[in-house]
Amino acid sequence: MPHVETRDHTVGDLSFRSFSTRRPDAPTYVLLHGIGMSHRYLERLHADLATDAEVHSIDLPGFAGLPTPGRTPGIPDMSRALGLALDEVGVREAVVVGHSMGAQWAVELGIQRPDLVSGAVAFGPVTDSERRGPLTQAALLLRDSALEPPRLNGIVVSDYARCGPAWYARQARHMLSYPIEDRVARLTVPLLVLRGGNDPIARQAWVERLAARAADGAVAVVPGHRHLAQFTAPAASAGRIREFVATKVSSQLSP
Repeated sequence: MPHVETRDHTVGDLSFRSFSTRRPDAPTYVLLHGIGMSHRYLERLHADLATDAEVHSIDLPGFAGLPTPGRTPGIPDMSRALGLALDEVGVREAVVVGHSMGAQWAVELGIQRPDLVSGAVAFGPVTDSERRGPLTQAALLLRDSALEPPRLNGIVVSDYARCGPAWYARQARHMLSYPIEDRVARLTVPLLVLRGGNDPIARQAWVERLAARAADGAVAVVPGHRHLAQFTAPAASAGRIREFVATKVSSQLSP
């Protein structure tokens, strides 16, 4: 992978860390991890996209060993601060790819900052409006993890340990209450809802409902993979994202 530039960013009491592969005059992507996680399980997708684009993976406050703030920002507050951190990185007209809970931050950032976001990708988005209970979500996560590769589960477990149960639980309340199915209707930029074909958390019916609520929504699938398809099938995942950019986003970018 090309050189990755690492920087820390502070917005009020919130700490972010960016991992940037610069490629001037190329498409720009921002990758956002899900609850409990870090940029590490996005590295393969980052590397594939970085072959022909500028890519920024972001670690969010309280995750990946970053300081835990005394308050618990909700999705809108976290997204607002994220936008300011991306301003510092120098991001403009980016396709923001959010995985799992990261899809919520990606959608909210697209609503708040259409100057910064040219398209949003909700990859394995949570939480299904028909299965939003905490016990149901925990059971689905365990069901998925049982069949993910051991190396990947090692990353998940170690990232969860760095996050800690208290911050995880505080953020999970926001994850479970965020009405992403309503918020996507506020997007003015194109939306891709992407899933692994065997993902038990983001079912096909759910991603189709989400895409249908957006003004310009599309659905894509990575067959044969589960919730963490961006790790187990990075080339196929990147290919779906590039197709979305070519067909939905590129024509709307400023010259």
